[in-house]
Amino acid sequence: MCELLAMSANTPTDLCFSFTGLTRRGGDTGPHKDGWGVAFYEGKGVRCFHDADASASSRIAEVVQTHPIKSEVALCHIRQANVGDICLANTHPFIRELWGRYWVFAHNGQLSDFEAPPGFYEAVGSTDSEALFCDILNHLRCHCDRDTPEEEVIKRLVALANAYAGQGVFNLLLSNGDWLFTYCTTKMACITRRAPFGPARLRDADVTIDFEPETTPNDIVSVIVTEPLTSDETWDIYQPGEWRLWRKGEVVMRGCR
Repeated sequence: MCELLAMSANTPTDLCFSFTGLTRRGGDTGPHKDGWGVAFYEGKGVRCFHDADASASSRIAEVVQTHPIKSEVALCHIRQANVGDICLANTHPFIRELWGRYWVFAHNGQLSDFEAPPGFYEAVGSTDSEALFCDILNHLRCHCDRDTPEEEVIKRLVALANAYAGQGVFNLLLSNGDWLFTYCTTKMACITRRAPFGPARLRDADVTIDFEPETTPNDIVSVIVTEPLTSDETWDIYQPGEWRLWRKGEVVMRGCR
């Protein structure tokens, strides 16, 4: 299976620490060596990096680790291929435009028998994940519009996620730059850091950081992952079938199947 990482914050924040920990699992401390990708929202724009090589040895990943790109919403994925070839077209996160916004999607799991019906959005690669993303956006495009209340959009996303989860493993990250929707069927954990900030140590790399000098008392930064990244913090574990909607580092809606 693949691994996911996302961030929701109330102020532009870099992902260097968490990203460094995750990339070690891509071919070093973990088997997820079949490509990786990360997307950072900057206003309505998205800065993206993708590579079909293992993140632990990727020179592009080194740049992302050491260059503090600041964002309020970021999504990352390291891949262990089970459906589709190992190639750039099959690396997450996937991106499409809907209602004048870029939507970004990453998936951990497998729905091996899933076939999306024809629609406006089509998959470029051969993964079930990208087909699922296109199916989600085609559904929203048919049943909602840019003025549809947020609660109705989320209600439809939850219904779709529940249906997909009934067909296989479906751990999801989805964002339109304003909010971050997360859904768990098997593994997902999160942590919200706020004042007073302190140190944290990565599990997969000999790296420790003290967040206090880098933050203000008003900062709120939440990190959502497949498996906890640090060894000295208490992570909140999702329940199977649980979903949460994040905005500016806080959970604003939640539920469970």
